[in-house]
Amino acid sequence: MKSFKRGFVALSMALAFTLTLSSCDKDDDVVVPETELSAGAKAYVNTHFSGVAISQIIKDKEGLSHEYEVILANGVKLEFNANGEVESIKSLKQLPDSVIPAKILTYVKANYPAEQITEWESDVNDQEVQLTSGMELKFSKAGDFLRIDI
Repeated sequence: MKSFKRGFVALSMALAFTLTLSSCDKDDDVVVPETELSAGAKAYVNTHFSGVAISQIIKDKEGLSHEYEVILANGVKLEFNANGEVESIKSLKQLPDSVIPAKILTYVKANYPAEQITEWESDVNDQEVQLTSGMELKFSKAGDFLRIDI
């Protein structure tokens, strides 16, 4: 009977270990309360989208890192990294000028005065904006125009 119990315990531990490893490999999206959002991310939302309620916050776990997708009541979607830094903003309407880096905003207003910026994204190497026409413009991290992205 003791060997049966030891075998059962060993099998249970192996199964738990396997399930733990397999769950770490999955990308998990979990709805979280506003209290889980960093102070920096909250301050960003309050500064640039004052008076707009947060509808939902989704924590996107990818391996050991995670990011937060914040959906506002007006349909704007913001993505923040684990440090609370904004990485992208998407909207069906014009984004507030305050969320667009000044150099990029100046370039777009000078070269595409009839267009509005509806999306902004930043990654390790560059920044990108999408205009109301669907055109995408690439900029360096410093905000210098690089090219039209097709």
